[in-house]
Amino acid sequence: QVQLAESGGGLVQAGGSLRLSCAASRSFFSIDVIDWHRQAPGKQRELVATITGRGFTNYADSVKGRFTISRDNAKNMVYLQMDSLKPEDTGVYYCNLRGTNSWGQGTQVTVSS
Repeated sequence: QVQLAESGGGLVQAGGSLRLSCAASRSFFSIDVIDWHRQAPGKQRELVATITGRGFTNYADSVKGRFTISRDNAKNMVYLQMDSLKPEDTGVYYCNLRGTNSWGQGTQVTVSS
């Protein structure tokens, strides 16, 4: 089973940017779909962004135009560039290989107003 590890979270002021990274323990296959999810305190985990093996992307309406997901198959990495951050973006961010129980430990993002 592939192991995933997120990094890059932190504390940032509203309007700032962060870049999250997701490192995989094996090479991504062309069929692999990678999702970024987040979970705010007291709320359910929600899907934020998706990228397919061909590079097609999809975003939650709440982050569209502000977040960008990308992948580097040669490095077994997936990234989430987050710009124009808002306090409501606060939460623990996880990457997931869709269709598996492969989740990282998450990385905390806190956006102050």
